[in-house]
Amino acid sequence: MSIVSDAATFRQILGHYPTGVCAITAMQPDGTPAAMIVGSFTSVSLDPPLVAFFPDKASSSWPKIEACGGFCVNVLADDQEGLCRTLASKDPAKFDGVPHHLSARGAPILDGALAWIDCSFHAIHEAGDHYIAIGEVHALDIHHPGAPLLFHKGRYGKVSPLL
Repeated sequence: MSIVSDAATFRQILGHYPTGVCAITAMQPDGTPAAMIVGSFTSVSLDPPLVAFFPDKASSSWPKIEACGGFCVNVLADDQEGLCRTLASKDPAKFDGVPHHLSARGAPILDGALAWIDCSFHAIHEAGDHYIAIGEVHALDIHHPGAPLLFHKGRYGKVSPLL
């Protein structure tokens, strides 16, 4: 048994659990899109429909998204690793040239994403060095069928069928 002694050990061990990869997008008041990549996304409640993600307090993108009052979760497809890396960058123009259209509430929906979930903020809670951002779902849809982009043991991957 290992006792949590440092962040690197914690991250290494929890990295054995694969996660999906989502782009959280929002439209800033000046009309500039904002985006961040998360591997920590989950459904919370069916009634009312709620979802959550867990942004790092040190993220430079999180304050931009939080200030928008709402966001769109874009479930990335297994062929969108390049887009994922672009949106995860600190480049202020990282959204330039990214094909997208807007949800009814004005948040960017990324072309090629498997699914999208358009939300307003329901609650934001502090949790250690992260926040728990809970969103109330207003609209959602499958954008196109396919397989999700995964993150496992520090690397991107895809679903491999057992049979």
